[in-house]
Amino acid sequence: MAEDIDDLLEEVESKYLTKDIKKARSLNNRKEKRDNDYDIDDLLDDIQVEPIPKASRSVPNNISDFRPTSGRKCFPVYLGGSMCSQGIASSVSQRACDKLRCTSCDFKVCSFDNFEWSRDTDYLFLRNNAPDYERLKTNMVPRKGSRAYCCQCCHRSITEITKLADPQLKWVCGKH
Repeated sequence: MAEDIDDLLEEVESKYLTKDIKKARSLNNRKEKRDNDYDIDDLLDDIQVEPIPKASRSVPNNISDFRPTSGRKCFPVYLGGSMCSQGIASSVSQRACDKLRCTSCDFKVCSFDNFEWSRDTDYLFLRNNAPDYERLKTNMVPRKGSRAYCCQCCHRSITEITKLADPQLKWVCGKH
């Protein structure tokens, strides 16, 4: 019965369809036969995606954009106060890393210049409020020269350039 239907369809196509439509049909049939052969690139090419405009955010300029550009990592990783320069660090140039990522909670590490954390900052507060500056500032105290770092599970206040060696902090450089 299926063969009879196929024969009938072929007969109708040969009499009534133009060559362009026949080619399109044959391409569609081939694609249906090899539907398991699709790879991710073909699927992505089929989707029309429009760029999402960047929304303006009311956060300070010192929260870093977390997109890797060159693939280089800091070694060793340093934290520093607001007087320390930020960027990619090496053993020769000691800079505070501005692309930190926490391997424990898998969030980027935010930094806030000229602030330090109050004593009543805890895990639950960070988990509910990070990385939103407006919410976090309720537990930050202004202090010139200090930099407040946090992810969603840990926080530190730093004033001098310091090598990241605390075993409680699971922060790594997320590539520059």
